[in-house]
Amino acid sequence: MKITRITALPLSYRLPEGNTVRLGVGATTKRDTIIVRVETDAGLIGYGEAHPGRSPGAVVSLINQTLSPMLAAMDPCDVVGVWSRVNRMQLSSHGMGAGAALALSGIDLALWDIRGKAAGMPLYRLLGGSKRRIPAYAGGISMGFQAPESLLEEARSYVEAGYRAVKLRIGDTVADDIRRVQAVRAGLGKDIEILTDANTNYRLSDAQRAMPALQEARVAWLEEPFSALDFGAYRAAARFAPQVPIAAGENHYTRYDFARLLEDRAVSIFQPDLSKTGGITESLRIAAMASAFGITIHPHSSATGINHAASIHFLAAIDNGGYFEACVSKFNPLRDMFGQTFTIGTDGCVEPLDKPGIGLEIDESIFSQFPAIDGPGYVVTF
Repeated sequence: MKITRITALPLSYRLPEGNTVRLGVGATTKRDTIIVRVETDAGLIGYGEAHPGRSPGAVVSLINQTLSPMLAAMDPCDVVGVWSRVNRMQLSSHGMGAGAALALSGIDLALWDIRGKAAGMPLYRLLGGSKRRIPAYAGGISMGFQAPESLLEEARSYVEAGYRAVKLRIGDTVADDIRRVQAVRAGLGKDIEILTDANTNYRLSDAQRAMPALQEARVAWLEEPFSALDFGAYRAAARFAPQVPIAAGENHYTRYDFARLLEDRAVSIFQPDLSKTGGITESLRIAAMASAFGITIHPHSSATGINHAASIHFLAAIDNGGYFEACVSKFNPLRDMFGQTFTIGTDGCVEPLDKPGIGLEIDESIFSQFPAIDGPGYVVTF
């Protein structure tokens, strides 16, 4: 079996007027994704999802114009060989760096979809896992900067739906962040886990002021307080409130970035995104490295059901898996365009799909409803 063609298909959805969510990286205006289709001479087709990196046109061009001819005629089951070729020709030598990691991630997911279909096995079984319950938290682009009463109401709705953990967006003023976290903790009680995400919008002094209050509120982690490359800030912040673990990884690419996090021992929760860090092939390597250091993997989720289904399969197949990030965004039809990917149970858990490969039926006719809108998806507020 050989790869005959790889095609990147960009899709977008503009949020209705007045329905933005404000986060540390800005106010959302649209959702983007890139669906990657890999065709083979045996008639099998695999689908993956590449993160758009706020410049979907660039990632699409890289896949269609550079990586597709580079990988033509390779064995689609040779995920290590494909990964190594793109690493050698793009990531390691005059390539596009993070953009190449995004592109490769979508291709790799599609190849694993083909592998599962060829074997007649769901992805979690192909990876050596089992069908088990995976704890999930209410996340995605939700629970942003809003009045504490409104935030509590939103968070409570997710708890009523079955979630036993919610993620709040911080990275506003420290005083407002603390007020929101305290209001949600008081309203939800001690049995619901609260996670926080600053979306890289804290300075070191902000983290120093916020983390003791987060510790008092029994927050389970502080996610991405700083830029992914500000390793010194992460090392310093790890000393501010030892009972608040620092989480990062959605903006770290490949095992080499995660190796640096392991060396620094400042980030104690890893969050690779299968659509960003190099796909399933590389995320398995990252998980194995982290397992040796007792670090749990809580993968970050991207926009569509392809990423979500693959993430659940992945968590069902590693020995140090943590939470699945369930997208509870009120305005994300890209999440649901292939049908329901997961169902939250009364135990706050989800399960992997059982059909071969990633387990979704892709109807490309729906893509016409989501024409690509190039450019960034956030209004800059800083």
